[in-house]
Amino acid sequence: MADKPTSGEILGVPYNFERPSIGRMLSSYWQPGKSMLVEKPFGVGYTLNLANWRSWVIVGVAALLLWKESTDGSDETEESEPVEVLVDDE
Repeated sequence: MADKPTSGEILGVPYNFERPSIGRMLSSYWQPGKSMLVEKPFGVGYTLNLANWRSWVIVGVAALLLWKESTDGSDETEESEPVEVLVDDE
């Protein structure tokens, strides 16, 4: 029985199932000079390269959207009035 490869690509999407180390985890999220998306240190797909300024824009927009969602939901303290629905049986 042949050993299965622990890293490679399937249909252009990278995968890596090697046991992760702290050094590999840290170096994969900070790669100066590379694009915004880099291969994940463990698992399937891509992750954000925090050395690229575009990644911080994405993180900021996501944080802003989460903050806006949490503040909009807390203002619903007033009760809404019931709505009457009429059904015509013809």
